[in-house]
Amino acid sequence: MTGRPDLSIVIVNWNTREYLAQCLDSVQASQFIDPNIPSTANYGGALAVPARGFLFAEVFVVDNASTDGSLETVRARFPWVRLIENSHNVGFARANNQAIALCQGRHVLLLNSDTEVHEAALHTLVAFLDANPKAGAAGARLLNDDGSLQLSCQPMLTPGREFWRLSYLEQLSPQATYPQAEWDTHTPRRVDVIKGACLLLRRAALDQVGVLDDRYFMYTEEVDLCYRLAQAGWELWYVPEAEVTHFGEASSRQVAEAMYLQLYRSKIQFYRKFGGEHEANRFKTLVRAAYWPRWIVAAAGARFSPAWDSRARTYRRLLLELGEM
Repeated sequence: MTGRPDLSIVIVNWNTREYLAQCLDSVQASQFIDPNIPSTANYGGALAVPARGFLFAEVFVVDNASTDGSLETVRARFPWVRLIENSHNVGFARANNQAIALCQGRHVLLLNSDTEVHEAALHTLVAFLDANPKAGAAGARLLNDDGSLQLSCQPMLTPGREFWRLSYLEQLSPQATYPQAEWDTHTPRRVDVIKGACLLLRRAALDQVGVLDDRYFMYTEEVDLCYRLAQAGWELWYVPEAEVTHFGEASSRQVAEAMYLQLYRSKIQFYRKFGGEHEANRFKTLVRAAYWPRWIVAAAGARFSPAWDSRARTYRRLLLELGEM
């Protein structure tokens, strides 16, 4: 086959072999991937949706030095995947950028390895971007493994919204989240930020604003990208008819405390980048105000229950390291 692919799918993996195989299986089982197209072609596979036309796609897996047999599984079971092997963990943003540099598709999909694509989800997202030229990005309706709704999008990150959420005021009056459960499942909506678990990007928009900022090792890189897209005049849309199950944090659970700290390090990095040192320090002050009471409660609880011990340790470490972030 010749011509430019409609879609480039980029999946970053770090020791999530079973999830990764399930993710790739879900794409293939939906009759999206034609395994007869060799990986030596100018793109790795063809997506086909019966009665809805065809999408031609290439699929990249970027492996961040996994030690769980992920590479062997991809080579053996998914020969149509274009595999990029890193000798060490370069982080989520940089790994995505490695594949994006090679992508030939009109659109680029960032897809987590711990996801399961539902039938026609990819076609629905691509069709939406094709029908809406002002849309720079589109996201699917994310579901938990029990079928319940998972947050798929959010308002833009601000220190005030973060403090509101950390202070447990979100339940009284939502400021940091959208009322997604109340939204119609057939009606697309404009949003500020699309979760990076399934984020479809128009290549023209990506070329205009630039790829992911790889100074983020993990977390907040999609917030940064969505902010830049909006600043450049592109619209971001939540498309609920495209459904994807996201099992959630399969990689980060393996190093939970380190990733908890990385989350805040990345948020501070975002505020510093777009608001300067003043905005970063303002956020740190709000985090301290929110986490000192949490640490006191967790430390007290640790005396009676071991379950509180790791939580108290993580909160204390965050408070100690916050000044250096």
